[in-house]
Parts: sequence; C-alpha cells; structure tokens
Amino acid sequence: MVWFRVWVLFLLWGSCLGRFVVEKNSLKVTSPDSLKGIYECAIGNFGVPQYGGTMVGIVAYPNANRKGCQSFENFDISYKSKPGGFPTFLLVDRGDCYFTAKAWYAQNAGAGAVLVADDKLEPLITMDTPEEEDSRADYLQNITIPSALITKSLGDSLKKALRNGDMVNVNLDWRESLPHPDDRVEYEFWTNSNDECGAKCDSQIEFVKNFKGAAQILEKKGYTQFTPHYITWYCPEAFLLSKQCKSQCINHGRYCAPDPEQDFSKGYDGKDVVIQNLRQVCLHKVANESGKPWVWWDYVTDFAIRCPMKEKKYTTDCAETVIKSLGIDLKKINECMGDPDADEDNPVLKAEQDAQIGKDSRGDVTILPTLVINNRQYRGKLDKAAVLKAICAGFQEATEPAVCLSEEIETNECLDNHGGCWKDEASNITACRDTFRGRICECPVVKGVKFVGDGYTHCEASGSGRCEINNGGCWNKTQDGKTYSACVDEGCKCPPGFKGDGVNCQDVDECKERLACQCSGCKCKNTWGSYECSCSDDSLLYIKEHDTCISAGKRASTEVGWSFLWVIFFGLVLAGVGAYAVYKYRIRSYMDSEIRAIMAQYMPLDNQEAQNHIQHAEI
Repeated sequence: MVWFRVWVLFLLWGSCLGRFVVEKNSLKVTSPDSLKGIYECAIGNFGVPQYGGTMVGIVAYPNANRKGCQSFENFDISYKSKPGGFPTFLLVDRGDCYFTAKAWYAQNAGAGAVLVADDKLEPLITMDTPEEEDSRADYLQNITIPSALITKSLGDSLKKALRNGDMVNVNLDWRESLPHPDDRVEYEFWTNSNDECGAKCDSQIEFVKNFKGAAQILEKKGYTQFTPHYITWYCPEAFLLSKQCKSQCINHGRYCAPDPEQDFSKGYDGKDVVIQNLRQVCLHKVANESGKPWVWWDYVTDFAIRCPMKEKKYTTDCAETVIKSLGIDLKKINECMGDPDADEDNPVLKAEQDAQIGKDSRGDVTILPTLVINNRQYRGKLDKAAVLKAICAGFQEATEPAVCLSEEIETNECLDNHGGCWKDEASNITACRDTFRGRICECPVVKGVKFVGDGYTHCEASGSGRCEINNGGCWNKTQDGKTYSACVDEGCKCPPGFKGDGVNCQDVDECKERLACQCSGCKCKNTWGSYECSCSDDSLLYIKEHDTCISAGKRASTEVGWSFLWVIFFGLVLAGVGAYAVYKYRIRSYMDSEIRAIMAQYMPLDNQEAQNHIQHAEI
C-alpha cells in the first residue's frame, strides 16, 4: 500500500503540472445601480447548469448557517418561492463542508440556485464532487439546482448591498458557456471500464444505459459526432520492474490504471482495466470505419450487464462473446489492440494519452468522468436530461433537432401569445419559431409557399401558390352561391364588379353609378358582383354587346337572315362534295383507258408468234 500511495502522489503531482481550465458562465447584476454589471463565476461540477438558457432571481444571505453546512430547517429558514415570485439565489460562504453539501441544503430549503462566495482573493476554481471515499453520499445525484462560485470581492459587495436593505437582482446566463458554431455537435466522453470504483463508476454506467437511445438517434441522423476516450497513466521509472507495476500496466509500464479494488492481493488488476479500455476504443474505431459508430453504446451497455467484476466475468472471453453478438469484426478489433506485452508504444493508447492534453479553450482532462462538448468541458450532473440539454446548447440557433425542443428539455415560448411574433389567426399561421435558446420571429414557409416580411408585425405570402394559403391574405367571399377572390399572382386586386384595395372589396352598383344598362327603354337590376339588364317592354330584346333593345320583328328578320345563310352554307358544302365525286370518277375512267391501251400494244405480239408457229408446221 505504501507503493500504491507513492504512485498516486506521483500521478497527482504530474496532473497538477497540466493546464486546468475553469468553465464559467456570466452573472449579471441588474440592481442596485451601484452593483450593475456583468461578472464571471465558475460552474459547479454537480447539479444541473441551465446550458443555453438564463435564470433570473433575487439574492438572499441567511442570518444563520451562513456557510450552508447544515439543514436550514434547523434554523427555521425557508426560501421556497411563492406563486409568481422570483426564485431565490442563496448566497453562502465557502468553507467547513463540501460544495455539494451547501448546494444540497440550499436546494432543500427551496433555493433556485446557490452562489458560493470564495473566502480568499484568488482566481476562480471549479467546485467538484467529494473525493472517492466520500462519493457514496446518496444525495449527490439528487442535486438539481445550478451552482456557481463567485469571487470574494463580489461576495462582499453583495453582502454589503443586502445589509443596506437593497434588493439584489441577478441574472445567471449560460447561453455562451458552450460554443455553438454550426448545425453539428462534436462531443467526447472520457470514461473507464472499471465498475468497482464506487459511486462515480456506478453513475457512469447508469448514464451510458440511460443516454444510449438519445445518443444513437443523434448519431444516426448526423446531428452529432461522438468519440469515447479513456484515461491511462504511465508507471514511474523507479518502479518499472516492480511486481505492482507489472500487474497494473501493459507495454512495459507505458499504460497503467489503478487497481480496481485498491488491493493488489485480490480481484482484478489495473492492467485488466487497461486492456478492456483498449478493447472499447478499438471497437469504436472498427465500428466507425464500418459506418456504425453508435454500436459502441450497445457494447458498453451489454458488457456492463453481462461481464461485471462483481460476478468475476470481467474477462476477455466474456468481452469477445458480447462483440460477436453485435456482429462486429473481432479480428479487426484484436489487430487494433496489438500486443500488450510488447516493449513498444501502442498507437491507440498513445493517441489517447496525447488527447488528454488540453488544446485551445479546453483544459487537460483530469477529472473522471469528463464530458467535452464542442471542445469545452461540461460541468454538472451526469444525467441524461442535463447532458442532452448541454448538447442542445451546442447547436447553432434554429438548427437543433426536434429532441431538443421537447417539453422535458426546454420551454416553448411560442405557446404564449406566439412569442410576440406576427400571426394570422384565420389560418393559424405564425412567424414564431421555437428554438432551444428561446424563439425567433421569422416569416414561415407553408405548403411550399414562402411568406416575406419582418416576422414581428408583417408577413405576406409570395410566389406561385400563394392564393392557396389563406387566399394570399386578400379579400374573398361567398354569397348567393358565388365565390369571388381578389388574389392574383401580382398581389391583391378586386375582381370585376367590385372595388377596393384588394384586401377589402365592395360590390359595385353598376345601375346606380350608371356604368351599364343605360339605353332608353332599358331596365337595370344590381346583383352581387354583377348586374341584370332587360327591356321595359317585354316585346323588345336586350342586346348586351350594344347596350340596346331591339324589336321582335327585327329579331324575326334576323332569324330568317341567319337561316338563309345556313342554307347557302350547306348548299356550298353539297356542291363541293358532288364536284369532288365527279372529279374522282373522271380520273378513274381516264386511268382505266390508259391501262387498256398499254395492254393492247403487247397482246398482238403474242398472237403473231402463235400464227408463225402454225405456218411453219404446215410447210
């Protein structure tokens, strides 16, 4: 055990030399005026940070239990919000107990969030969960409120304002805590195949089981790119030949893992964990090359169920049985793994060690498990809903998949008065588009018809097919069995018989406005969209084209005239048909005579030859 402790101290010292990045969100004080401004605070690595969103509350500093290390019920203090009231952000001092305990007691007292004021002037740090020996506290996975560490100077300023009787309003903002550059999220999960490391190992396995379905859907549809990673360490050179190093490492001390039970005399060794970690990395690599990277989730879940350390099934045979059941090429996986006894670098594990080193905005991976989203380390509870919310915050606004807009993940702001955007109540069309981060007012596309406008006060259908959507926003009406519409390709224009701007149209009274039926003896009657005109004298006939009335006699003579014209027309037709028949007959007769004449020229020759034969026979 002395050797183990020396090794652990060496590893911890080495990790301290790495670059650890504190993930932050912003804290905006809106009142009092003396404190107005935006301040940085560090996100706690527990609870549920509201990635992609904001939270408004009122700061309270307790009169007793100011470090928040005991239940506030013991002091008869409650911060439960009344209906319609702002949540309470409980301000507590750092010290005397774990950060998680402060958050737990604040949550039980009804606080919406907890702000921990640092007790010394120093850069912000990440508030983490307790060390391994204390991690079995069952309350850790039940912390749901967000937490933040603030500087001592800000904490002192907030306390002073509260002592002066000022109401301190604060807005916690996580919208920029994760980058959201495009329509795909890249995320990594740094984990371990060891299932004997206590509550943290149990939470990892539980998370993988619960998150598998959502992860595979996002991956299959191309919304995300997922990569699993595994942390390994190297054995200190002074212990390379020791029995302990040989049992915990592969490739001659290059890649090691702590003993699962922290007892070298029983159970599995650290190198068993390293080999299984390597197998899981290679399985993802082979599955990714075959176009099915999401199979990793199936394997890790099945392996945890079928091959646990507790049942002495954490073996190569069990792992390979699971691989075969999933249809993954076992030969390729074994080739990827290489020889664990070789005194040389393993390219796969070497790449894993290199990936532990932070790049750009991401710090070194030193906490296990660690989730990295868009190259930024996630802070908070390892829970399906919390992690999915963080992943959704990594999409560019309005490109997130439908799962990010479910009621469990976000609030649909378009349900309340259409989010303040343009709306057409008649057709139930709105410009409000719900997004994970809130809502945007954008004129929609409905049934292939694009609406154009500012999205807030005005949207209008455009292009072909616009009249199919709420009549293009133009006037239309049905009356007396007739339907008229003002919608045309160019816009809104009242049809003939109506007047107006196209949005509103009124019937034109052609009779009253003397636009038709104005002849002497004409009788005009207005109808909806048209008019009817007749003659006052029933013996007369109204001719609309000439707006006149004519007598019945003229009508009779007109009918006679038309009849005469029809007779002439049919006569000409019959004459034409007869002439064509005569023409065809003469042509045929002429052709027959010509054919007979030609045949007559040849027939005598045949007769002459016959006569010559007869004469020769007689001689």
